Amino acid sequence: MFERFTDSARRVVVQAQQEAQELRHERVGTEHLLLALVREPATPVAGLLAGVGLDHPAVRADVRRLAGGDVDGPALAAIGVDLDAVREAVESAFGEGALERKPATGRRERTRSRFAADARRTLELSLRETVRLKGLEISDGHILLGLLREEQGLGGRVISGRGVDVVRLRQEVEAALA
Repeated sequence: MFERFTDSARRVVVQAQQEAQELRHERVGTEHLLLALVREPATPVAGLLAGVGLDHPAVRADVRRLAGGDVDGPALAAIGVDLDAVREAVESAFGEGALERKPATGRRERTRSRFAADARRTLELSLRETVRLKGLEISDGHILLGLLREEQGLGGRVISGRGVDVVRLRQEVEAALA
């Protein structure tokens, strides 16, 4: 399927994998595809997304909040939890770096993340959007259309949580692709 992807669409897929790795997520989901779409602000798709309030810092903050990836140190400190003391106690009992995610013993670390079902579905929908619009290649705009159509994953939750008018954004993306 990737042979029909434009260079920009391939970059989105590679950058989605990088986003998942940077966030220490085991699978690439729709949230990582969305992060990849807004990662390079100079692209037309990222410009459309920025126009509705979706830029890389905002999306990343929402992904971390919704995926539970950030620990709120000040909030924990307010209830008497000292994160440094917890880390020190865990590392003294289990060794340095015990709180860091690592592959299971005996397994090599994967260099590429696997795609979650919602991300695979989004990529499939991007192909369907390309066919529907009578395109020959799948671009980053088609990936965005697939993401907007998928709706179930975390990427869709980030978009809806920002109050984006999805119908209008779809129209703008389709106009940009025409």
